[in-house]
Amino acid sequence: MTAASSLQNAARGRWAVAAMFFINGLLTGSWAPQIPVFLTRLDISKATLGLLILLFGLGALTFMPLSGYLMSRYGSRAVVRGFASVCVFGLLLVALAPSVPVAVVAMFLFGGLIGGMDVAMNANAVTVERRLSRAVMSSSHAFWSLGGFAGGGAGGLIIQHYGHVTHAIIVTIVAIVLLAIAWRYLITDRKPVAQEHHKFTLPKTATVYLVGLMALMSMIPEGAVLDWAALYLQQELGAELAAAGLAYAFFSGTMALMRFAGDGVRNHFGAVTTLRFSSLIAASGMLVAALSPWPWLVIAAFAFSGLGIANMVPIAFSAGGNQPGMASGTGMSVVTTMGYSGILLAPSLIGFAAEHIGFSTVFVVLSGFLVIVFLMSSLAHTADFAAQPAE
Repeated sequence: MTAASSLQNAARGRWAVAAMFFINGLLTGSWAPQIPVFLTRLDISKATLGLLILLFGLGALTFMPLSGYLMSRYGSRAVVRGFASVCVFGLLLVALAPSVPVAVVAMFLFGGLIGGMDVAMNANAVTVERRLSRAVMSSSHAFWSLGGFAGGGAGGLIIQHYGHVTHAIIVTIVAIVLLAIAWRYLITDRKPVAQEHHKFTLPKTATVYLVGLMALMSMIPEGAVLDWAALYLQQELGAELAAAGLAYAFFSGTMALMRFAGDGVRNHFGAVTTLRFSSLIAASGMLVAALSPWPWLVIAAFAFSGLGIANMVPIAFSAGGNQPGMASGTGMSVVTTMGYSGILLAPSLIGFAAEHIGFSTVFVVLSGFLVIVFLMSSLAHTADFAAQPAE
């Protein structure tokens, strides 16, 4: 294969993996407008719904290490294809669940498939970065955000006019079509490390767990803003509901915009420098949001913090997938599992803590987490990589 054709394949692979991110975000975002119907259809309490949503997170955290193990044997392309082929039916499975026991299984599997696909598509994005010798991780995550926006934005209208099952069918068809288009263009990564084929073992290198800790401390604040920012503005600052809802909207908006710009920033300044500035921006915004008495400034501070958090997780994922002497999928599975535990499980702990110390104190602590990422940012040096030739 010539250098030109290899580069052309990598460019196609870049858009193919972007489609995987969009599909995953679309399925996840489409679940949100299904929740009210899910609650009334199964005649369950909010507490039971909370447990079912927790099962979604536990499913993701269970399948993520499995995805890493499978990639150590078969590579990221085969695994992302496998998980995506089943994942596209996950929302439909939940929408059709006729009872709570079936919903328990459906939610666990849906979360597991989303999580397993997530690890594999992130590992494949690392492979694309190596082939192109430039960053694509931040914009890949931006496509996930676009998918979530499309799924959440259109879902409510479709469900209201045509019902929840029709909505799930439409999302499934869109996901299948996108998968079929992208299928052949997903690129193969280097052959997995031979000694990792025989059994499932956790990596013995401490660095990958420290990178995972950076991802964890970057994603906990993201989950906190998603679940608790509006309540913080209402309960502790007296903001109206309409204003309180702007906190996450502006936060997610600046994140999406910065993720599209983030690859260019990282390519120019390098992963470590980008992470250092990003973590300081995120920490300062979170601190102002925690200490300000004015709702409008809190909203602006969350938006400013989103500019920083936007590229912290993509850089951590790239660093995890580029650990020396370790298969990309193995490092990625560790970092994503640790990172996503922050956004899936930590918000419930934050709610418990806020009852005792208040949201303002919680957000000060989260600002401290982001400062710790700043102090650890040199660990992201593996996210800067040399070009990898085609096999």
